[in-house]
Amino acid sequence: MYPNIQAYDRGVMFSPDGRLFQVDYAREAVRKGATSVGLVADGGVVLLAHKNISEPLAIPSTVQKIFRVDSFVGATYSGLVSDGLHIINIMRHRTQSHRMIYDETESIETISREIADEMQIATQYGGVRPYAISLLVAGYGREPQLFEIDAGASFLGYKADAIGSGKKTAEEILVKEYKDDMSMDEAVKLGISVVKKVAEGKLTASSIDIARITKKDGYVMFTPEMIGEYL
Repeated sequence: MYPNIQAYDRGVMFSPDGRLFQVDYAREAVRKGATSVGLVADGGVVLLAHKNISEPLAIPSTVQKIFRVDSFVGATYSGLVSDGLHIINIMRHRTQSHRMIYDETESIETISREIADEMQIATQYGGVRPYAISLLVAGYGREPQLFEIDAGASFLGYKADAIGSGKKTAEEILVKEYKDDMSMDEAVKLGISVVKKVAEGKLTASSIDIARITKKDGYVMFTPEMIGEYL
């Protein structure tokens, strides 16, 4: 135990061993969030997100976990819902501004870096708190790409990745079964098998969101009928 540990909870400051408790707390919120998975495949990227709805009277179709950011960019998050929606809106505004000025899709890496910069600001000032989310940002620019933005505001590119409560289990499956040359259909099937493994209860078309981004079709959100064909 640290002496007077509560002092480190009152603002954004370092603990004696160099940790930021506020960022640790934000990561804990992410670890309690629903699981999302992203996979880069031959010709595109696939995003899958489990709708972990605990309210028995909630309408599943009103819960959205994957979002269209631009014609060729999609994103999903795990963690605090309000933080996730706020960051998604910032991402949309920036990509739309880029398209209006340059008439092109902004680089997926640049988008991820800009959002990471936005989130990093909240880790260095008193009176604010870090965003309690991690994001998967996927898109097709010159090639299909997938990036994870951590609650601590770092970002890294991946071939396949997962965030949320099932991250550890999902990554173990992806390490074993992911292949560089897998088709889009194979990526969707692998992603569903991962979500099935980490989800509690039976997976249905209304309890999962799936989207793909390809060079030909851009961002495409799966309908319940399309999801049902894979379940």
